[in-house]
Amino acid sequence: MEYTILNNGVKMPMEGFGVFQVRDPAVCQQAVRDAIDVGYRLIDTAASYGNEEAVGAAIRDCGVAREDLFITTKLWVADSSYEGAKRAFEDSCRKLGLEYLDLYLLHQPMGDYYGAWRALEELYKEGRIRAIGVCNFYPHVLADFCETVEIVPAVNQVELHPFFQQPNALTLMKEYEVQPEAWGPFAEGKHGIFTHPVLTEIGAKYGKSAAQVALRWNVQRGVAVIPKSTHRARMEQNLDIWDFSLTDEELAAIAPLDIGHSEIVDHFDPNFVRALHGRFAR
Repeated sequence: MEYTILNNGVKMPMEGFGVFQVRDPAVCQQAVRDAIDVGYRLIDTAASYGNEEAVGAAIRDCGVAREDLFITTKLWVADSSYEGAKRAFEDSCRKLGLEYLDLYLLHQPMGDYYGAWRALEELYKEGRIRAIGVCNFYPHVLADFCETVEIVPAVNQVELHPFFQQPNALTLMKEYEVQPEAWGPFAEGKHGIFTHPVLTEIGAKYGKSAAQVALRWNVQRGVAVIPKSTHRARMEQNLDIWDFSLTDEELAAIAPLDIGHSEIVDHFDPNFVRALHGRFAR
């Protein structure tokens, strides 16, 4: 496992375990237990996932010291205000059974996210959060945000995979010293990523799968990744990406796979925005 040092000096694993859409409490708890057991130390959840309590139960039961884990959760749009963020933070901590969070993210740049950020800045200064960051902040939004807020985000978690590479976003994040973190590193299975001929051919040289190549490609770009699986063998495979490196030629072969846009979400669609404001509303 490799680590990155965030812009505030906090050490974060470059690979973690995500629990998006793992809503069954028993399945989620077992998956997190298995993930920690095979070596993951970064666990990524969110208020909107509806599984913080299951994640918390796994953390309490895992046998690994709290200080050796890196726990991330996220503030949902319905709580995107100063007061809402304060309440939601306490609610997430209660569900997770934690006194502090390693990373707390604004899940979407929607609602009063500037007010919410002020709350996160205060919680960070109080020592309740080790690092604060954002999700889904496209370059124009991130630039405005970084030029406005007191504390620049430590992380920007965005969709990043071989079919949506976002090179301009990575360039901007580097400029502001914001660590990129990939959600959906497997493109939610689109484009036949697990059997894609380009990725499969590259992987064959190293005895690796197409999925492992996709993860390795991202981390070599300086992007942290949070793959998800409820199968222990797949968790182990996803973690086994630290003993090989892609050549410049192999990276160049992956570059043309980029289609330049998301096929998973469309943050520029007003109907999608309205749906996010309604979904998971309390």
